[in-house]
Amino acid sequence: MATLRASGPSASSIFRFTSQSVATRRCAHCVRAQRCPFSSVPNQRQSAKRPLMTESAHRTQSIVSDVPPPRNIGTPETSITSSLGAQKWQPAGLWQKSDRGEGIAIREGEAQQSRPVVESQSKASNKINAEADLAKPKKSKLRPRKAPIKLTPKAVEQLQALFEQPESKLIRVGVKNRGCSGLAYHLEYVDKAGAFDETVEQDGVKVLIDSKALFSIIGSEMDWLEDKLSARFIFRNPNITEQCGCGESFSIS
Repeated sequence: MATLRASGPSASSIFRFTSQSVATRRCAHCVRAQRCPFSSVPNQRQSAKRPLMTESAHRTQSIVSDVPPPRNIGTPETSITSSLGAQKWQPAGLWQKSDRGEGIAIREGEAQQSRPVVESQSKASNKINAEADLAKPKKSKLRPRKAPIKLTPKAVEQLQALFEQPESKLIRVGVKNRGCSGLAYHLEYVDKAGAFDETVEQDGVKVLIDSKALFSIIGSEMDWLEDKLSARFIFRNPNITEQCGCGESFSIS
């Protein structure tokens, strides 16, 4: 009885241990999945979490097989398209060619035929008319400029007499700072006109005007005066504001 009592508790404890081991026993695959966080088997605790997205967002698309036809398909036969070979293709849908486009290209035979020369004649007539218009002298819109000074008939006669001499020279009229009023006329003989001299032609005679004195004597009248004491050229200037008693010098304001 003592032996039975001693062995009794051990048998019950063994039975209780084996039952607990069977109840808590799991498969080796589940245990390995629980220990390894990178396992492909999802964990029951992580079932509510969002799975990792490793799939690419790119999606392949199919290529449309309806390719538009070449541009030279359906064109009439000419000297250019005949060498490419006759290819017939019936377009459909949006690529269908309308009948209004036919007949635009010219056939080879029609292109080689001669045409009337009406256009060439009209162009030639227009060219002749344009040349005739260019040949006509154009009227100048510029008015003739007035001479800086005028010559009286006596002054012209005296100048002609001077030019008929063997050693004739040109006469240049200018002014110099001299006299009581400040300016006085100055005449001199020159061989040729200066770069900026003004030329006055009247009744076949020429008189040069100094460019520096042009503002002072513009609008004047040149005359020839003879008396018992002297013979000289005189000037009547409307721009004079002051003049000395002898008449040799003047001033212009």
